[in-house]
Amino acid sequence: MDWLAPVVLRVMELGAWGPVLFILLYVAAAVTLAPAFFLTVAAGALFGVWRGSLLVFVGASLGASAVYGLAAPLARTRWMQRMTSDQRVSAVRRAVAGGGVRIMLLLRLSPLIPYSVLNYALALSGVRYADFVVAFLGMIPAIVLYTYYGKVVGDVAALAAGVSPPRGAEYYILLAVGLVTVVVSTTMITRAARREMERHRRM
Repeated sequence: MDWLAPVVLRVMELGAWGPVLFILLYVAAAVTLAPAFFLTVAAGALFGVWRGSLLVFVGASLGASAVYGLAAPLARTRWMQRMTSDQRVSAVRRAVAGGGVRIMLLLRLSPLIPYSVLNYALALSGVRYADFVVAFLGMIPAIVLYTYYGKVVGDVAALAAGVSPPRGAEYYILLAVGLVTVVVSTTMITRAARREMERHRRM
């Protein structure tokens, strides 16, 4: 946050170049594991709900793709092979990759799993890029809600100072949906991993 907040404040002074810098900031935040939540809320204050949501979705998609490009090759390295030498770890990794879009959509829908961390986790799981991209749709509900909160606050300086946006019924509904999706996706991954382990024992 120390470097991110002042740069976001600078976006307001750049006119037509502001959206371009904002998208680049989102990509940088994704790669460096910076708090993307702050950028999403700030987008509402800077650009309004719908324009801000569009810019966040573009920036988040490009940022996630950049992470995939950086991290996916590591999934095939000797280091990662050593990490997954444990049968249980390897089974979970194959379960996530095999679950494809369904599991990733559920994970993306949950606001409880940090965007930046999830990007790296999925990329290192060996998922297909096509499935990785389709799952971006799961980010939309949280993006719209958080940009709406930013619009309500309407002051990026206040956000940078740590003022929390108001949390109405929509937030708690999304939170409840997030809890459900975490439970469902975890159950799916667990069952798929168990099948992988049983199949491995029979081989």
